[in-house]
Amino acid sequence: MRPKAVVTGASGMLGKDLSRSLERDFHVIPLSRAELDITDMDQVMHVLGDTTPAVVVNCAAFTNVDLCEKKREKAFLVNAKGPENLAKACSAIGAKLVHISTDYVFDGMSQRPYREEDPTNPINVYGQSKLKGENTIQKHSKDYLIVRTSWLFGKEGPNFIKTMLELSKERKELQVVHDQRGRPTSTKDLSKHVCQLIRYNATGTVHCANIGTCTWFDLCCFALEKAGIGNVKVTPVTSDCFKRPARRPAYSVLDLKRFKKITGELPRPWQDAVLSYLNDTDNLCHSTKAPDVQ
Repeated sequence: MRPKAVVTGASGMLGKDLSRSLERDFHVIPLSRAELDITDMDQVMHVLGDTTPAVVVNCAAFTNVDLCEKKREKAFLVNAKGPENLAKACSAIGAKLVHISTDYVFDGMSQRPYREEDPTNPINVYGQSKLKGENTIQKHSKDYLIVRTSWLFGKEGPNFIKTMLELSKERKELQVVHDQRGRPTSTKDLSKHVCQLIRYNATGTVHCANIGTCTWFDLCCFALEKAGIGNVKVTPVTSDCFKRPARRPAYSVLDLKRFKKITGELPRPWQDAVLSYLNDTDNLCHSTKAPDVQ
């Protein structure tokens, strides 16, 4: 009989892909927020006690970066208290906790890719709450893996690429920031690599993202070109042109050397991942909301 893996936040973009990827090695129990509210300690203990998983993968998070600024209490409840509850429950039942975190725990002032051990200094509430979640896991968990990632896109939810494709149908010109640099990451690819890390029994903190770096402007231009959209002018602008509640790090590129040391390989380039995403024609016809950037 295969061991069991619980996926929290399983109805989200990453949660759906991770639930599918884990099926190779586990009997997967995908739980939406309605089925498991990670901020409710009694419910967490009850559900995990009944299911007795070997692994719990936490994809539940409050990821709307701007809304976190307005709803600070909720951000810390979901992104910090929730992981603390899971860590305590996993320790009690002897399960491994795998937690998805973010490049936004860094301030963006680095001149080189951020290593796992580099000092953190988040500049928005989302990053602060996610960092608090990391810290509580380290404090309360006996067996944990924290996977930091960045700039997620995938079929199962709203994301930057989907938004740009939709806007290109309505506008003749798009303004996109060119002073933020990171690593776009496919949720399908990330899911595959999280499963690899679990198979290798990786512990501690590991960075995982598609290789290569770009700006949001670069990503938009590449996606529109490869989608065959050539009648839209894309203009690079600075972040100051958009008055958004949350500041974004100017540079949040994650160093991937530890991932390669553990698995013996690197994820594929972000360009290849975007092409795979675009080849799924469903992505070109669904309506979307503004992206919640990881």
